[in-house]
Amino acid sequence: MDLYTLLKVAHVIGAAVLLGTGAGIAFFMLMAHRAREPALIAHTAGVVVLADTLFTASAVILQPVTGAALAHLVGYPLWSGWIAWSLALYVVTGLCWLPVVWIQLRLRDLAREAVATGAPLPARYFRLFRVWFVLGFPAFSAVTAIVWLMVAKPDL
Repeated sequence: MDLYTLLKVAHVIGAAVLLGTGAGIAFFMLMAHRAREPALIAHTAGVVVLADTLFTASAVILQPVTGAALAHLVGYPLWSGWIAWSLALYVVTGLCWLPVVWIQLRLRDLAREAVATGAPLPARYFRLFRVWFVLGFPAFSAVTAIVWLMVAKPDL
């Protein structure tokens, strides 16, 4: 397998991991939240934090490295056209993802505290969950748009 093909496969897998892990995390967190059971939320949020650490963070590192290498091999400039738009959307995604990771940690901790004390979930949990939920829309939309840009490669 040549270098271009290897990089392209790694880049496509990274994109699939970002999109798939993001969608999966959102689904499982939402389902746990809807149950309103602190133990279930604590467990799910713990698994979500682990998945974000193992999969999402790895893909976040892999994408710009493989993308830049692919652009270099093909001769595309990084700061023009669809690649520049992809990079801008990648920054948008990161600006949403970083607070989301912190919020997931807090949601997990708040749920664990509720389990340990036998108390209901505090109001802060619900406020943080709303922020987490809202941040998911621009992040997921941006990743979806990046995938479209990578596939369509429109003249921009």
